[in-house]
Amino acid sequence: MPHNRAAIDPIRGYFYQFDYYILKLLEAQNDLSTVCIEGIEDVDINTTDETVAIQCKYYEKTKYNHSLLIKPIYLMLQDYIDRKKKRKPNIKYVIYGYYLSGQEKLPTDIDVKFFKKHFLTRSGCKLYEELNLSDKKLISFIQNLTINIYAPSFDEQVKKIYDKLNQIFNCFDFEADYFYNNALREVKELSTKRDEKDRTIKRKDFISRIDKKDILFNSWFLRKKGKDKYCKSIKRQYFTINNISPYERFFLIKCDDLITDLELKTLLQNISKNWSKSSQRSKDTFCPYVYLHNISDDRLIRIKEQLQFDDFCFIDGYDFKGANFSISSICKKVTFYNNIKLKIVSEIEQIDGILKNLTSTREIYQFFTDGLFYKNNKHRHIKIFIEKTNNINEII
Repeated sequence: MPHNRAAIDPIRGYFYQFDYYILKLLEAQNDLSTVCIEGIEDVDINTTDETVAIQCKYYEKTKYNHSLLIKPIYLMLQDYIDRKKKRKPNIKYVIYGYYLSGQEKLPTDIDVKFFKKHFLTRSGCKLYEELNLSDKKLISFIQNLTINIYAPSFDEQVKKIYDKLNQIFNCFDFEADYFYNNALREVKELSTKRDEKDRTIKRKDFISRIDKKDILFNSWFLRKKGKDKYCKSIKRQYFTINNISPYERFFLIKCDDLITDLELKTLLQNISKNWSKSSQRSKDTFCPYVYLHNISDDRLIRIKEQLQFDDFCFIDGYDFKGANFSISSICKKVTFYNNIKLKIVSEIEQIDGILKNLTSTREIYQFFTDGLFYKNNKHRHIKIFIEKTNNINEII
């Protein structure tokens, strides 16, 4: 079934606003400057000198027309009037929008006559008369209003974010992916808070929150980048040929309801193929540990039987029928002669004991679909969101 393109455009519009929020925080000159999402307007910027309320619009497939600005300008004007009545400090207003074309319709200098005709008249109704506003008051409002209909495109704005991330964290684009993902997650959490003060954050606090090396990917980032780019990005960071060192690697995998026994068997063989080494000439021999989460004991037995049928050598810490689990058995050293290609952890409770028994460098790669199922802060622990279990083949 084809994707509903009508649903994609509003999603890009939301992301465009979130990206703008991120960009404003990154660009802020003062670490104590704050930015609020969904405050007076879509994005509010507060500095020691002023407050700027910004209405963010993204019309990727729509030509600019003055009528598109009537509603946002009217709402800004109402806020302006309300502030005057309550003797609140003046603020600046900005309309920031991207349009397919037609920007030449808007003159550089907007006088009060043009303003009333095109922005305060709707279906013959003169809104400025309803508000009982004099030209003097309208001119004062216009002086506090900036209309920017030459905002960058979706991709151009993302490029600006990456440039700022590269500058702030002294990193390359593939590393900026992770900071950007964290930024999206922070914006997502902030935007869902009920109180305006909880949707507001200082620049220094925002930078601190996204400056995390142990990245937790999320579904928003995957949808924004697309599955292929997302998988390639993670592969480049964690699973390239340059990363193969004689470490004890643990692959903890959430198994969804879509993956078949045959596909799981193939996934285990792929992990073993890419992350094992058993050479007669090398002392640095190793193979990965794998734990399959959310599958029954009977299903795990079937997968082990399929591996055995393929003459694929693995161990699971059970040496004979009826034996208790043995940590020393599953931690057995891989050699060219015993040809161990994989170590299957049957129960999640066994992981901590195995990790504790090992002495060399340990790394944990947790692939999850709907929430983390294992916690460990003692060792390097990479947590990676996946939409489907089969996506792991594209990553490892």
